[in-house]
Amino acid sequence: MDSGGSTDMTLAFELEALKTLADPNAVFSGARQWTEYVGVVSEKPTYVVTNFTRKHRVRQDFFSGPRGVEESLENIKSQFDTDRHVFVGVDEDDAAVAEATGWEFLDVQDAAEAAGWTLATPEEDEEPETASPDDWP
Repeated sequence: MDSGGSTDMTLAFELEALKTLADPNAVFSGARQWTEYVGVVSEKPTYVVTNFTRKHRVRQDFFSGPRGVEESLENIKSQFDTDRHVFVGVDEDDAAVAEATGWEFLDVQDAAEAAGWTLATPEEDEEPETASPDDWP
């Protein structure tokens, strides 16, 4: 991703966007090369975000805690004073929250393409459903 040569950026991932990436740890490690702060926000309970980030060894600078996404983005923006605040999300609702809070919105698929991140394959997410009666001996 081109940040205009500056690393003065705060990057927030919606948890669902992070789940679409094949290697969230690599994404965060790479993002640290061109951002000042990177973290996760979600409407999900704190333990859901914590479990996901621990499982994938993601070290985050902030997370939403017990707040919703909109309140989290507002608080993060006031605490992390960078030139840019970019919110990576998955849908129109995420885009609307970004606009309401003064963040730039970036769809995770567009972000992945620009940054060279690998998206998780649908088969990985739906593995239990891929078995069919034809698979029986």
